[in-house]
This record gives sequence, structure tokens and C-alpha cells, in this order.
Amino acid sequence: MDLGIEEFFPPPECPVFEPTWAEFRDPHGYIAKIRPIAEKSDICKIRPPEDWQPPFAVEVDNFKFTPRIQRLNELEAQTRVKLNYLDRIAKFWEFQGSSLKIPNVERKILDLYSLNKIVMEEGGYAAVCRDRRWAQVAQRLNFPPGKNIGSLLRSHYERIIYPYEMFQSGVSLVCNTHQVDSEEKDKEYRPHSIPLRQSVKPSKFSSYSRRGKRLQPDVSASFFECKKPPEAFGFEQATQEYTLQSFGEMADSFKANYFNMPVHMVPTELVEKEFWRLLSSVEKDVTVEYGADIHYKEFGSGFPVSSSKGNLSSEEEEYATSGWNLNVMPMLDQSVLCHINADISGMKVPWLYVGMVFSAFCWHIEDHWSYSINYLHWGEPKTWYGVPSLAAEHLEQVMKRLTPELFDSQPDLLHQLVTLMNPNTLMAHGVPVVRTNQCAGEFVITFPRAYHSGFNQGYNFAEAVNFCTADWLPAGRQCIEHYRQLQRYCVFSHEELICKMAAFPEKLDLNLARAVHKEMFIMVQEERRLRKALLEKGITEAEREAFELLPDDERQCIKCKTTCFLSALACYDCPDSLVCLSHISDLCKCSRSRQYLRYRYTLDELPIMLHKLKIRAESFDSWADKVRVALEVENGQKCSFEELRALESEAHEKRFPTSELLQRLKNCLDEAEACITQVLGLVSGQEARIETPQLTLAELHVLLEQMDSLPCAVNEIGIVKDILEQVEAYQAEAREALASQPPILGLLRSLLKRGQQLGVEVPEAHQLQQQVEQARWLDEVKQAVAPSAQRGSLVIMQGLFVMGAKLASSPSVDKACAELQELLTIAERWEEKAHFCLEASQKYQPATLETIIREAENPVHLPNIEALKEVLTKAQAWIADVDEIQNGDHYPCLDDLEGLVAIGRDLPVNLEELRQLEQLVLLAHSWRKKASKTFLKKNSCYTLLEVLCPCADMSSDSTRRNQWTDKELRLCQSDTELLGLSAQDLRDPGFVTVAFKMGEQKEKEGILQLRNNNSAKPGRLASSTTASSATSVCLCGQVPAGVGTVQCDLCQHWFHGQCVPVPRLLSSLRASSTSSPLLAWWEWNTKFLCPLCMRSRRPRLETVLALLIALQRLPVWLPEGEALQCLTERAIVWQGRARQALASENVTTLLGRLSEVRQQLQAEHRFKESPMHPLVPTAEPVKEVNGKYIPKVQKLPKNRDNMTSPEKVALAQGSRKTVHPDLRLLSSLLPQLTGPILELPEEIRAPLEELMLEGDLLEVTLDENNSIWQLLQAGQPPDLKRIHTLLEVEKIEHQGSLIRVQTLQKQQQQQQKVNLDRKSQHLVQEERESKKPRCSRIKPE
Repeated sequence: MDLGIEEFFPPPECPVFEPTWAEFRDPHGYIAKIRPIAEKSDICKIRPPEDWQPPFAVEVDNFKFTPRIQRLNELEAQTRVKLNYLDRIAKFWEFQGSSLKIPNVERKILDLYSLNKIVMEEGGYAAVCRDRRWAQVAQRLNFPPGKNIGSLLRSHYERIIYPYEMFQSGVSLVCNTHQVDSEEKDKEYRPHSIPLRQSVKPSKFSSYSRRGKRLQPDVSASFFECKKPPEAFGFEQATQEYTLQSFGEMADSFKANYFNMPVHMVPTELVEKEFWRLLSSVEKDVTVEYGADIHYKEFGSGFPVSSSKGNLSSEEEEYATSGWNLNVMPMLDQSVLCHINADISGMKVPWLYVGMVFSAFCWHIEDHWSYSINYLHWGEPKTWYGVPSLAAEHLEQVMKRLTPELFDSQPDLLHQLVTLMNPNTLMAHGVPVVRTNQCAGEFVITFPRAYHSGFNQGYNFAEAVNFCTADWLPAGRQCIEHYRQLQRYCVFSHEELICKMAAFPEKLDLNLARAVHKEMFIMVQEERRLRKALLEKGITEAEREAFELLPDDERQCIKCKTTCFLSALACYDCPDSLVCLSHISDLCKCSRSRQYLRYRYTLDELPIMLHKLKIRAESFDSWADKVRVALEVENGQKCSFEELRALESEAHEKRFPTSELLQRLKNCLDEAEACITQVLGLVSGQEARIETPQLTLAELHVLLEQMDSLPCAVNEIGIVKDILEQVEAYQAEAREALASQPPILGLLRSLLKRGQQLGVEVPEAHQLQQQVEQARWLDEVKQAVAPSAQRGSLVIMQGLFVMGAKLASSPSVDKACAELQELLTIAERWEEKAHFCLEASQKYQPATLETIIREAENPVHLPNIEALKEVLTKAQAWIADVDEIQNGDHYPCLDDLEGLVAIGRDLPVNLEELRQLEQLVLLAHSWRKKASKTFLKKNSCYTLLEVLCPCADMSSDSTRRNQWTDKELRLCQSDTELLGLSAQDLRDPGFVTVAFKMGEQKEKEGILQLRNNNSAKPGRLASSTTASSATSVCLCGQVPAGVGTVQCDLCQHWFHGQCVPVPRLLSSLRASSTSSPLLAWWEWNTKFLCPLCMRSRRPRLETVLALLIALQRLPVWLPEGEALQCLTERAIVWQGRARQALASENVTTLLGRLSEVRQQLQAEHRFKESPMHPLVPTAEPVKEVNGKYIPKVQKLPKNRDNMTSPEKVALAQGSRKTVHPDLRLLSSLLPQLTGPILELPEEIRAPLEELMLEGDLLEVTLDENNSIWQLLQAGQPPDLKRIHTLLEVEKIEHQGSLIRVQTLQKQQQQQQKVNLDRKSQHLVQEERESKKPRCSRIKPE
């Protein structure tokens, strides 16, 4: 006996096909093409082209179904036999008041069924014990020898099985429930009660078929629809309803938990082996759920379906009409099922399948042995197993032989789709099995009577349907006979299907008509035989019955359950019963006289239907004879083109299959149509006078020969012959014209035009074209080189030469080409020379260029020579401009020189004057640069000319400030423009001088008005911080108020001390080593001019005079030089006036008094003090001068300014104070400063203040200005507020310097640390390198 297979070995793979797009367009044609290969296994897989990807059309949100429950170990036939046996033993022990516990032997559960069966095969319990064959029993159970397992098996047998066997034989005995030593390892068995769940018999109105739908009457066209699939025989229905999402979550969770890994990482081989292991396991009760046989009517198909609503997209419409759509395939013309009006669920109407891992479909064949096709829309693969139809009976025999217990109680077990058997078991008994993994997007097709089964690898969605082709009809008839023997209900009547197709033979495909004719003939012969036998029985009564109008259950044979259509035997006394004519003896016991025949067609009507089928089936042969006679012209007379076209139309109308003869006919028609189209195009071209030839003369002859060789007569052949005659006449005329000398150009052109309108390319026309082109070209050359003609360009001449080279050779053409070539050679040589002069780095003298231009006279227009002429003209004009400037009355302006230099540099001519001009421009720029460096501040927003000119618009403070801001942004116009000077005026010294003088007066008037306006504004202690016309506004845009503001001494405008550059007290006080600056506060540098007033560095007058001397040696006129001359004159005039004022008697007296005070301060401080000045200064009154006491204060150290930078840094590093000690010292002296030192009368003060005002307007530094400033300062009290502001600003700047120094120090320390680390690493690396073996440094030679 077979004890099961421990390890699963996958069967071989089934054929896999990958059709091309051309093959894929015809589903039934492709299946017929692959049938010879696929029939060997009767199952195959088809992979559609990659681009064929139908959209999933199911309404996912509304899709709800109730799956079936599958207990895996109950599916396998041999395992089910074992479970049934264990159930019976368990029931026996339950009656004895105990439970069945299955022992473990050698770490695996003991197979009690196999143990009992082997013992029975060995002669029974008594014989095995008597002959001591328990070791042999253990060996047959595959237990290892030598472990005394036989005695252990005997004890288990005596304890568990033997009491049950005795009970079955009727012997009563006391049961021993004592367990052996291994009792703690025994597993309690839970009965499965399989017979109770599978003993429900189907109702009268159901069938064993999984198709619940049978053929219905045509008139009603109604069918039974189930919202839920009927509960399959042997399977329980689940209690929970699922959606696709909830079922998928359950399925994925189950698989992931079972295999302890993500679902997509579980190998298919592992799932397959585990599936068959679970099916053969008695103790592993794994349950899964399978949504099988779900009707598509409620939720829709997975494929798009065409509907009357017409709301499909173009892509969906394409797939909705595809032959591979499972809703379309059964209804194709080549399909038999399209002739059944009723919708048969699962056969004509697809069923849907939602699977999870291990969910299975059992061994079965399709209803009526039809084809099946399954498409996996998405999800994990589906594993299939298939057995070819030739081995179908062998499979049934093997399963019955291995599990007779199942088939004894259920003979039709394989029709219930509830039984599996391991493919390895079947293969071990000679049954051929193949397998395949169907992935998403693939089809699996099973052929007639091919047993198949399988299981799902995981969560997926599939769709399946049946279809029948012409080759299925014999198998369908055999299936009905098979069903009759099994007394199994039919899904539809095979006889009705055949008769319905025979009733309309013109609608049948040719191949289908042939197959139906063969089946109809067999069916008519059988019907005649049966009706004859009926007559022999004495039954003569008969009546016609429209069986197709009756429900199936009212026309089924009570004996074999087949559905009757052609005839049936009925009884008047037993109206509820009828039988087919094969079982007339099983109807009833009534008299034969009460029995009568119910028939659909008479025996005379059936041959008529058969004859119509024959005509349809043989129509192709008669048509083929006609085509063969027409194509081979057997009678010597060609048929017309229209007759051939009629034969093709007949083939299309009668739907003849594609054949070699039909293809020959189509090729012949295509060839004839091509010839006719070519002739019509030729004629239309002649009528439209199209000059482009349609055909060559040789092609015209070929066309004529082709039309002669056609098997049909074409009327257009006469047109071709006429055109050929025209061509021959034209050739004769052309030859005559070409032979005439000299050639007549007008005649040649006329003939050429006629030839172009023929529509045929004639060789003579080409010769005519050549002669016409030669004559035209010679005329163009003659006109181009004629002396009176306008010179042509070099490109035109080159084009003529190229055209001449392409012409056919002739003496006149060759001569003209030679002349053109010589002319072009000379012209190109001069062009090259001119190009060299224009592009070469070495420039030539104008005289050299004149010589080249004069010698390059040519009848050809040369672009480079023309460019050279233009360059020479520009050079001569430039030389004239230089002479005019140099010989003028004034020095040339710098702008003019720069323009001439720029033009001269761009000219490709050697100009001697250019170098002199470049030198002058260089000197002028050097002077301007030196003057700019002297006057302009760093990053100044002013130009040199703006600084040298007076500021003409100074009357408005807001205007000045806006102009200064705009100059910073480069948005404002220059001061020269404000003076009214244009760019042309700047070239005239007179305009500049006059404008300067007028600007001086405007500047003075403007500053006086500005001072008056600013003096009237609120002071710096005003509380308002909002800018308005009545308040001063700093450069930052804010109102300067409170402490920290400073007032300009010229414009009287207030500014923030931190927004403008202010005087530095420390630097100014240390500058003098001969006085006591801390006491002479009137000499402190507290004078402040704002950036709007002090626009330049204000160099000393001596420096300005040196610039003027250098300017006088420069033979170039600059507007800045003229402005500097005016500024110098203005400064010298002011200096004279200042010296005159200072030399007056009153002022000289005041200066003397001021000198005496300074001398007294110097004398007091000659006494030696301590070298370290005290932190708190001491002050003593020394002498009263003009009633004022001058305090005595210790001097500031003078050597700090002489410190080097490192010393200053060290001082900053060592100091922890944020305020400089000198600044603290000066701050402490502020309360002790007194004044005024002098008393200045108004008659002296007013002129000095006016001089001071004019001097401050000068952009030149003069000593007299400082003297007047000190005198005016000494004549008023010290401005303590300004001094305090200046000290505060300097303190803030000093603190910022300390922070920057400390930051720089930290950065230097960090950099030094990094450098030290790098150096140490480098030393360590060198040390490591030095320790390496010396040999490692030796390089191989």
C-alpha cells in the first residue's frame, strides 16, 4: 500500500506561450495554432503582450462576498480516509467512556489507519502475533529497525485498535484503557465528523455540477441568479461577509503570521511544499477561506463590459471588445456557446475567485468537458496541476484504487470538487501530471476532459469562464454519454445545441459548419435507429413537442437524467415521467398502447437540416473551384476584374476561413488594383500637365507586361498602349532635333516641355535637358564677364563655375569653364592677400594698402578688397583729424585724444601718430590719478572735477543731504552739471573759468543762507526725534538730539558723533612736543566740518602748486586742470587777505598776548615731574592772565604714540580696563577748563569770522585758516559739550578696538595650536617612515 510521500517533488512545467500582437488579435485562431503542442498536456499558460493590461473594473467598494471554509487535511483523499477511520475509533472510545489519544512513536504521530491496514494485509492480529511479524509491520511503516518498535506497536494496537476490531466483529470484551509509558506524549484526537458535513444530498432541482444554471427556454430568456454561490457539496459556508479590503487584510495577516515573514518574500516553492504537507497531515488542522464561484452579475466583471450607458473611456472600450475579455470569448463567432441563449453561470458568464494562501480548487474536469480559461487580474500567483485527457480515466482509476472507501459511498466523488490527491502519488502510479505558476496578467487554458486542480499562493483575484470551439463537438457528445452512464444531470442539451446551429447554417463559421454537419449526421443516424426500435416495440402514437420551451426538469429522463430534445417516450397514465429512447423499458409498467412518442422534428425534417449544413460546409469547395479556374485561366479566357472581386466578396460574406487560395485571390486583386491605380495616376498627370515624370520608359514596358500577365482582363491596358505610342513618336522627333546643327534653342525647349508632360521619363528628354542647360549657362557666363556688365560677386562667379562643372562636357562649356577658373584664381589670390592685411597681427602702412588696392582691379566684386578700401579711407580720415587737433590754437582735449586713440587702435593700419597720442593720454591719466589721490578721500563718492569745483547749490540742507545720499548710490548729477557746464562746455577753458567764478559767489551765498536756517532750528537738547523741516536730520535719517551730537562749524548742522568722522583729541594733543596742549585748550583739534562741507582731503597749498607745475608741462587740456587752476587762484587770493588781516595792529596785539600765555605754560612745566604720571591729576593756579587763572596740569606721556604694533597689542592684552587712561585723564580736566583767554572786539571778530567762513569753503589747507580758528576760539569760552562728545565717541571707538584685538588674539592662538598639532603629526609620520625596513624603500629596476 501507499503510505504517503514525505517530501513533495514538483511535476514538470506545462507549455508556456507568448503570442505576438498579430497572433493575439485572434483568440480562437491562436488557440487552434498552439493546440498540437498544448494537447500533449491539455493545460497551458499564455502570457499576453506586455502592453495588454486591462483595467480592473470591479466596483471595489460594493464588492461583498461570503467565502467557503476549507479544512486542508480533509481535502486530500487518502488523508480523508484516515480521518474517517480515526473518527470511527474515536466514536467507539467515546461510547466506552474514554477519549482517543493518538500515541507518538519516534517523535511522530502514529498512523493508526496504516497500522491497521498493514496488520490486516499480514493476516490479522492473531497471525502477526503468532508469527512474530511486528518488526516487519514496523519496517513497512518506515520505522528504523533495531529499536524494539515492533513490541511498542503491538501494545498500541492491542490498546487502541484491537478492541474496536473486536467490537465490529460482535465480540464483547472488557476494554483496557491503560496507557503505556509514552502516555504523556499522546495527543488527544478531536473528531472531524466529515461524513456528517458531506452527507447532505443535493436537491432535485440542483445538480452535482458546480454550474447551477441549465438551459432555459428561448422565449423567457430568464435565468436563476444567486447573490451568493450555492453551498458546494462538501464545503461549509463561512459566517462572516467580507469586502475585498477586509479579506485581503485577513489573508495577508494569515500568511505573514504562518510563515513569519512578509508575504512577498515567501518563496512559491516553500508554499507549495507546505501545502501538500498540510494536506497529508492528520494532526495539523489548518483552515482557510476561499471566495469561489462568485457570480459577476452583482458586482461586475474584472474586465470592462460594454453597456447601453456608454460611459467607458477609449481604453476601456478597447478592452471591453477584446476577444480575450472573458465576457466576450464565449460569444465569439467561432464559439459554440454563442448559440445558447441562456446565461449559464461559469460557462457563458464568468465567475470570480478571491483566494488566500492554501485555498484550493480540487481535481475536476469542466462541465460537458468544455474548455476553460482563467485570468489572474492581480495578486499572488495561483499554482495549477493538470492531467491530459488521455489519462483522465487512469486518474479516476488510481484515485478509486487508493481510496475505495470514499468512492464506495460516493461514486461521483470527483464531480463534487471536494477531493485532492498529491500529484506525486498520481505520478507514482503512472498518471502524467504537469504544473505551472500563473502570475498576475496571465491566462491558463485547460482543454476538454483535462483534469486540473491547484491552490493559491496568497491573496489574489481571478476570473474564469468556459468556451467551446468546433473541435469540442465530438468531446461534448462523448460527455453526454458519460453523464448518461453516471446518471448525472446535464447543464444544457447537446442535441438542442446541434439542432439550433443546424437551423441557421449561414450564420456558422465554415469550420464550425463542417463539425456540426458531422455531429448532425451521427445524431440523425442514431435517432433513426432508436425510433425504429420504438416502432418494433409497437409504439405508434406520437405528437410534436417544442422541448426548448419546457424547463429542464420537465424533460429529463427519469433513468439517466439526460435532457431530452429530439425525442422522448411518455405515458398518458404517468404524465410526470418520461424517458429518453435509450431507456424505453424503464418508463413505467403501463401498456405499450398508453405510451407515445414526443418528438421535436420528424425523420423527414432532419435530413433537410442536414442537407443545408452540407451545402454550407461544401460551399467553400465550390467557391474554391471557381477561384482556381479563374486564377489559372484553364479555359484560355480571362475573367474580368469585377468577377474576381465578386469571388472575394463571396468569401467575405460567407465567412470562409483564411486559406492559401483566398490569399492568392487577394494578391491578384491587389496587383490588378495597383496597376489600375498606376495607369490612372499617369493619365491624371497628363491631363493636369504635371512636369514630374511618373514612370521611366522601362517601367512603362514592365507595367504593360504585368497587366498582360494578370489572370483577369483589365480595361486600362489600352490606355497604356496609347501612351507607349505617344512616347515612341516623341522619341523620333527628339532624335531629329538633337542631330540638327547648330541646335535650335527654341525647338529644344518646346520638345523638352512636351516630354515633361508625357508623364514618362524618356532618355531623349534628358539629352534635350542637357543641351538647354548648357546654352542657358553659357549665356549667363557671357553676361557676367562682359566689360559693360555690373561686376558680379565672387560667390556668384564661384556658383557659375560649380554649375559649369556639373554640366555635360562640350567644347564651348569647357572653354568657358577654363576662363572662369583663371579669373577666379586671380580674384581669390587678391582676396587672400586682402584678408591677410585685415586679419594679420602685423599692420601695414597706408601706402602699402593703396598699392594692393590699385593692383587688385578685377571684373569680380571682391569683399575683402572692398573692406580694405573702407579701412584705408577711415585711416586717412583719422590722420586728418590728428593733424587738425595738433595744429589747433589750444591744447587738445583729453576726451578727443582718447577717442582718436580708440579709433586708431581698431584700425588694421600702422599709424605712426597713434603711439604719440597714446603717450599723451597715458601722461594725462597719470596726472589725473595723482591729483585724485591728493584730493579724494578713500572710497569717495565725488569725482575729482566735482571736488575742485565750488558747490553751487548749498542753500537747502535737505537738498545737500539728498544729493550726498544720491552720490553714494551714484544717482545724482555732478557738481559740474549744477554749474551749468555740459560735456561740450568742458572742452572750452573759458566756459570753465566763468562758471567757476559764478559758482564761488553762489557757494558763499548758499552757505550763509544755510547757516541762518540751521541756526534757527532747535538745538541738540530738543526732545523731538521726528524729522521735519524745522529740525536737523543726520545722515542716518534720524534727528540728532541729546548727548553725543556735534554741530558742523561751517553749515551749523547737527549730526550724531558716531555717524560722521569727528576730530581725535588724543592724536592732536600728542602731535606737539613743545607746548602744554592740555592747558592750551584753544589749540585742541575740536574743529568739525561735516562730510557735506568737507568733500576732499584738503591738501596743503604747496602740494597743489606742485600739481599745477606738472600740469603746465603736459600738452593736453583737462577740465580738472582748469578747475585746479581756478581753485589755486581762489586760495592764493584768500591767503593774501588772511595774511593782511593777521598782520593788522589789533590782531597782532592779540596774537602776542596768546603767545605769552603759551610761553608761561611752557615755563611752568619745565620742572621735572615723577616719571609715572599719577592716576589723579593735580592742578595749581600759576598766574592770572587778563584776570583768568590758568591751572597747572601734568603732561600726557609722549612715548605711547611711538609704540610698535606688537607693543600696542601687548598693552591691549595686559589691560583689563575698557577705557583708555589718557581719555579718563582728559575727561577729568573738563571742569577745570576756563575761558575766554582773549577779549575780541566785534570789529575784529566779524572780519575774522567772514575770512574763516570763506577759508572753510576752500578745498585746500592753509596755515592762516588754523591761526584764525585758534584766535577765534581763544576769544570765547571753551565748548565743553563738544569736547565731552568727542571724548565719548573716542571712548566707544577705543572699546571696539580692544574687542577686535582680543578676537584677533584668540584666532592667532587657535591657528598656532592647529599648526603645532600638524607639525607634531608630521614628526610622528616621519618617525614611522624612518622605522620602516630599508629594503622597502628600494625600488625594483
